Amino acid sequence: MRCWLVLYALLSVIASADLSFAVDPRYPDWPCTQAKVPEVSLAAVWAGPALDDVVGKWKDDGKISTLVERLAARRTPLDEAQKLVAEFLSESAAEKTKMGKLLFAGLYDALNAQRSSVLNGLERITRKQRDAAEKIRADTLVLHELQDAPAPDQTRIDQLANQLTWETRIFEDRNKVIRFACEVPTAIDQRLFALGRTVQQEME
Repeated sequence: MRCWLVLYALLSVIASADLSFAVDPRYPDWPCTQAKVPEVSLAAVWAGPALDDVVGKWKDDGKISTLVERLAARRTPLDEAQKLVAEFLSESAAEKTKMGKLLFAGLYDALNAQRSSVLNGLERITRKQRDAAEKIRADTLVLHELQDAPAPDQTRIDQLANQLTWETRIFEDRNKVIRFACEVPTAIDQRLFALGRTVQQEME
């Protein structure tokens, strides 16, 4: 009876796994219900002056580089990050424009890179989940065959049932991680938009 319950549970896991992959056919490894947006459009988060003349230059300023790193870190609360922006952009109007553009160019690069890392990680773990689902499916079929054998090897059956229980637990734990991580790109988008708005307000 225990092994049949294990089989039933495993088949349920496999069925749910099939539904969790390839939500968007353009991105077969993308697991989230949210549409995959590979990169945040600059126009979506910045309405300030053009940044063409400062692209990449923010890295040459040690003070800005350090601030960008701190502002981009999710461990820095958003309200604290906004205060840091206001404190940094407290110079003359001309200086505010220059430094504000450099600061946001850095934030845009840093948060987009952070976001890309999360997207790649999600797709990587999805591939692992697909492989794990196939392993669970194959082991479940073996377990079924062992149970239907004329002279069932109960020791082998119990060993495989325990192995499948462990594999399923790992699979479900990874699914929880995926569900949590799927919210991270949106949080990064919101942070970038909010900080961009703060930079623009301080530049005005």
